[in-house]
Amino acid sequence: MPVDVPTRPRAPERGPLAEMMAVAMPVVATMTSYTLMQFVDALMVGKLGADPVYIAAQGNGMVWSFVPVSGMMGLLTVVNTFVSQNLGAGRADRAPAYAWSGLWMCLLSWLVLMLPFAAVIGLAFEWFTNHDAELVRLETAYARILIIGSIATLSARTIAQFFYGMHRPAIVLIAAVFANITNAVVSAMLLFGPTAPVTNSAWVNTYFEFTAGLAAALGVPAMGVTGAAVGTVIATAVEFAIPMAVFLSPRLARKFGTRKGWRPSLAHARDIVKIGWPGALMFVNEIVCWAYLMTSLVGHFGKEHNTAGWIALRYMHLAFMPAVGLSIAVTAQVGKCMGMGRPDLAAKRAWLGLSLNLGYMGVCGLLMVVFREQSIALFVDSSMPEEDRRRLIEIGAQVMIAAAVFQLFDALGITFIGALRGAGDTVWPGVATIVLAWTFLFGAGTYMVRAHPELGSLGPWLAASAYIILLGIAVTARFMSGKWKRIKLVKGSGAEAGEPAEPGHARGLSMQEAAAEALAVAGTVDGVAQAGRE
Repeated sequence: MPVDVPTRPRAPERGPLAEMMAVAMPVVATMTSYTLMQFVDALMVGKLGADPVYIAAQGNGMVWSFVPVSGMMGLLTVVNTFVSQNLGAGRADRAPAYAWSGLWMCLLSWLVLMLPFAAVIGLAFEWFTNHDAELVRLETAYARILIIGSIATLSARTIAQFFYGMHRPAIVLIAAVFANITNAVVSAMLLFGPTAPVTNSAWVNTYFEFTAGLAAALGVPAMGVTGAAVGTVIATAVEFAIPMAVFLSPRLARKFGTRKGWRPSLAHARDIVKIGWPGALMFVNEIVCWAYLMTSLVGHFGKEHNTAGWIALRYMHLAFMPAVGLSIAVTAQVGKCMGMGRPDLAAKRAWLGLSLNLGYMGVCGLLMVVFREQSIALFVDSSMPEEDRRRLIEIGAQVMIAAAVFQLFDALGITFIGALRGAGDTVWPGVATIVLAWTFLFGAGTYMVRAHPELGSLGPWLAASAYIILLGIAVTARFMSGKWKRIKLVKGSGAEAGEPAEPGHARGLSMQEAAAEALAVAGTVDGVAQAGRE
C-alpha cells in the first residue's frame, strides 16, 4: 500500500542541517524531558531530611530496576531502524507490524522476567553491597515498584521508537511533557503527603503547599521515597497512553494501517531479535556494570560518597540524554538514507549529528567544571550539618571534574553507536561495549578501590572515565572503516528499486513537490501539529 502524501503548498528545499534539526529537536526535547523527570524527583527526595540516605536509595533502586528492563530497551531500539528503513524504501505500511511485535515482546518479558526479578531484588542489594539495613530497605522498595511498573516503561519506549522511525517525534514530545507534569504533581503528593517541606525558595514552597493541599483533599498519605517511584510509574503510563492513542487513531490507521498486524508475528519478532540482540546485550551489560560501580564500588566508601556520586550523575544525565536524543534522530536519518540505497548521504548525516553533539557536550563539560560546587549544593538539604555539607559538596565536585573530562568522547560514542544502529551494524559496537565495560567499569574500578583506597570514590570514577573515552575512540574507528555501508536490511529499496538518489525525490516528483513530501513524511510544522492533535 503506497504512503499517502497530503496535498500541501510547495515548500522550499531544506538543507541537511534544517532536515536534521526538524527531526532531532523534538527527540532531544523528549529525552531532556524524561531526564528532568528523574532530576526533579531527586531534588524532591533530597528534601525528605538531612540524612543523605534518601538520594542514595533512589539512585541505587533506579539503576538496579533497569537491570532486567535494559535488555528489552536495547532490543527494541531497532524498531526505529526497521521503521525508518521501510519509510525510506517507500513501504511505510509495513512499519506498524514492528511496533506491534515490540509491544507483544514487552508483555512476554514482563511476565517471565520482570515480575520474578521484582520478587528477589532485595537479594541483589544484600549480596552485592555492604549497605546498612535502612538503605537496603528503601532501595529495595523503590526498585520493586519501578520493576512492577516496567510494562508501562517498555511499552512507552517501543511506541516512541515507531514514531521516531516515522520521523514524527513531536507526538512523543507531547506525551513526555504531559508525563512530566503528572510526575511533578503526583510524586510531590506521594512523597510528602499533606505536609509541605520548607525550602529556601519561596516559589518552591508555594508549589509544595499546593501539592500538600491536593494530598490533604484526596486523603493521600506521605509515602517517602517509594512515593517517587509510584509517581514515576503513573507518569510513564501517561507517556505510553498518549502516543498509543495517536498510533490507533483513524487517520494513522488509514494512512499506515496501524490497526493491522496486531497479532503476534514470529517473523517480525525474529527480525527484531536478529538485529537487536547485540544492543540488548550491550544495554544489560552496561547497566549491570554501572550498577556494580555505583552501589558496590562507590557505595563502598559510605552513603556520603554514594549520594555525591548520584547527584553528579544526575548532571551527567542532563548532558548525555539530549545527546542520546540527537543520536536517535541520527539513527532515523541514517536508516532512511540506507533504505534509499544512499550510504554516502547516511555518512554525511552521521557527521552532522556528531558536530552538533560535540558542541553541546563540550559546553556541558565546561559548565560542570565552572559550577561544580553550586550544582552539588542544590541537592543538599539545608538542615544538614555544615561539616557534612562541605564534605558532600567536595566529593561531588571531584566527580564533576572527572565527568567533564570525558564529555567529548561520550559525544563520539553516543553519536556513532546511533549511526551504526541505523545502518543495522549492531554486533561490533555491542561486543566493544561489553569488553570495555567489564575491563574498566568492573575490573579497573575494583582495582582502584582495592589498590588506591586513599582516592575514595574518585578511584572508580577515573576507571569509568577511561571506559567512556576508549569506547568513543573504538566506535569512531568502526564507523570510519565503512563496513556498515554494505549492510542491507530492506531488500529492493533505494537504488535497487530504481528510485532517485536524493531524499524526497522519489516517484518522479519535481524538486518543490519532493520537498513538500519530505516535510509531510518527516512530520514537521503543520504535519506534526495535525498528528499531535489526534
